[in-house]
Amino acid sequence: MSFTYEDVGATRDPEHCPPGFHRLHVRSRVGEGEGVFRRATEALFGWEMHRAVGVGIDTEAPVAAPDVEVTVVLGGLIKAPCRVVWTVEEPRRRGWAYGTLQGHPETGEESFVLDRTGDGTVWLTVTAFSRPAKWYARAGGPAVRGLQHAYARRCGAVLRRLTAEENEAGLL
Repeated sequence: MSFTYEDVGATRDPEHCPPGFHRLHVRSRVGEGEGVFRRATEALFGWEMHRAVGVGIDTEAPVAAPDVEVTVVLGGLIKAPCRVVWTVEEPRRRGWAYGTLQGHPETGEESFVLDRTGDGTVWLTVTAFSRPAKWYARAGGPAVRGLQHAYARRCGAVLRRLTAEENEAGLL
């Protein structure tokens, strides 16, 4: 299956948003230290963060990697097929993005990137560009965008919870 949009990989530049798409950019503080960064990376790449947010993940791949296909299942009813477009695995920056495939209710791309700043603070940045592809996504209008922002904020909250033990231990 091919992607349903042209600017594949464009979320590498968080400022880029193709014409006709809605941009999303949400940054959340996860915690502090190397232990938090390591644990958040495991949760992000191993699909644990997504599952803990409350969406279904249907994939045979144990971790996110380029060309891995994954179907996100929303509310047990809506299936949203995607393919991982890119990953980044640098000493202080880790993450990945997936793009929509045929059958997804939206068209576009979404990235999830962890950064560990110089003071040790770990941040999750969710960046996306999208537009409705299915009638029910179009009918939802601004409410759909509100749900996307809430989902991005929830990802940060879930990573804070999943890394709470490392945050409390103060592992640096």
